[in-house]
Order: sequence, then C-alpha cells, then structure tokens
Amino acid sequence: MEHQVYVPAPASRLRAALADPARVARAVPGLQQDAGAAPGTGRLKVRIGSHSITYRGSLRVSTHDDGSYALDGDATEARGTGTVKLALTVRLADRGEGCEVTVTGTASADGRVAELPAAAVQAAAARLLSRFAEGLGEAPADEPASIFETEVPPPSLAPGPEPVEEPVEEPVVEPVVEPLPEIFAEAAHARRTMIGRSAEEVDHAPPRGRYAPVPAPQTVVGSSALRWAAPAAALALASAIVVTRALRRRR
Repeated sequence: MEHQVYVPAPASRLRAALADPARVARAVPGLQQDAGAAPGTGRLKVRIGSHSITYRGSLRVSTHDDGSYALDGDATEARGTGTVKLALTVRLADRGEGCEVTVTGTASADGRVAELPAAAVQAAAARLLSRFAEGLGEAPADEPASIFETEVPPPSLAPGPEPVEEPVEEPVVEPVVEPLPEIFAEAAHARRTMIGRSAEEVDHAPPRGRYAPVPAPQTVVGSSALRWAAPAAALALASAIVVTRALRRRR
C-alpha cells in the first residue's frame, strides 16, 4: 500500500511525536489503551463500510538510518479468530509551513475483513492513516500532568482568619409602662404574690381582692352559763340603782 497526506504542522513536530511511544498511541484514532500495558497496546474498532470490527493488539515504532520510521503492528479480532499484520514505513518531508507524510508498506489480514469488498477495505485504511498523521501533528509535546502531581486548591470549607467584629452600640429603649385598669392591677398583684410559692400553695391559696369569697355569717350560740349570768347581772344592776336612789331621797 501507499498513501500520502498533508499535515499543517512542521515535520519537526511529527518527528518528536514519532519518537515518543505514548504520543504515537494517542495519535491512533479510537485506540483504547489497556491499563498498565505498554503504550500502543489496547483495543481498536475499525469501521469498514457498514461493518465494524474490533481488534486487540499492539503497535510499535522504530527509526531507520535514513530518517524514516517503521510501524509494525499485529492484532486479533476481539470476537473472532481473524488477524491483521502491518509493516509500514513513514517518511516526512517539509512542504511550506506544513509537512507531507508518505506511508508505504504491506498489510495482511484474514477473518471477517477478508470477506469484505477490497475497495471498502482500502478506503478504511486510507482514512485511518490520514487521521493518524493528523493526530501526530496535533499531539501535545508533553504528557498530561498526573492527577497526583496537580496542585489541589484548599477546600472552600477550610478555616480562614476569623473576622474581627467591632462592638456596635445600640440605643437603650426604655419600655413605656401604661397604667393598667384596676381589675388588671389586682390580677397582677395576685400573680406577684404567687411567685416563689410552691404549686401546692398556689393551688390551695384563697383568692384575694374582689374575687375573694364573702365569709358566711357565723351564729354565736352562748353556753348555758352565759345564759344564766346575763339576767343575774342585770338584776344586780337594777337592785343597785334602786338602793342608790333610796339613799339619795333620805338625804
């Protein structure tokens, strides 16, 4: 196969990307890298016409003495027994402000891809190589910073300097006491007299003021001695008066 594509980026940027396996892996469109595996190892879904085939494999890059790069890859169908092997050579040449990428080499495949139309397979391969070259020109120069090396801002709930509160003098407003009616004054007096007394004393305390009950008239019944003493005293008093008058007449 042979394929050419123009990339609007200098050749130096693409050479730097091809020298870094991690940046090469990021340039492959749709590659899902396996955690903990070498760069370029993972799963890749390839769409050919109306069909999609997922491969699991790896891609390796090496440098030739003439300044070109070798891309070797092999993969196996994730849901089948078909295999694919690539042996490609990549050459870079400056063209104005960009770079011309030329890819030549061989590819062999069996399984599902061998059953598809050759034109559709070639179109899918050309599209994949074009996007790969463009990815090399757009790949960042440095690895993304690890989340463990990123400076973590302080949490919003972290204790900060305590605010200094200045005392605020509020005007003292004396309550206006209006004279209460007489009935409320008596009720207030009764309530004040109950403050500090136990609940039992309050429950059994007799009401005061105008609400106090009128005592029932008490009938005093004299004893038999008092009943006889009163007439005797009256008789003695009468006798004394009579004697006094008689003595006055004799004088």
